[in-house]
Amino acid sequence: MEKLTPQEEEAMMVVWQIGEGNVKLFLDHLDEPRPPYTTLASTLKNLEKKGFLHSRLIGNVYIYKPAISGEEYKKRFMSGVVKNYFANSYKELVNFFVEQKKLSPKELKEIIDLIEDKKD
Repeated sequence: MEKLTPQEEEAMMVVWQIGEGNVKLFLDHLDEPRPPYTTLASTLKNLEKKGFLHSRLIGNVYIYKPAISGEEYKKRFMSGVVKNYFANSYKELVNFFVEQKKLSPKELKEIIDLIEDKKD
């Protein structure tokens, strides 16, 4: 699965939030500055070609809905990041955030607690 561009990711975040709708509805939910209507329409068509969206034509309006969930995208995307940048090691990923001071000892303890809770 391809990684989304920032523009595609922003559009998909709105689609995942709303669930189903047309270009105008999604445009109304984007943060300012909003892209032009035609730009968003092109982005949604590209997302459909990439397999992220399904569409159906009602009258003269396309209605879009997600082809994959936000969770599924996160799972695939993060797996690719870990594989490509951290030698397929989640330990290396966590170590990276610790070294970058993006993960505090308290947060690391919370992660350990989450892991230990899942063992049961």
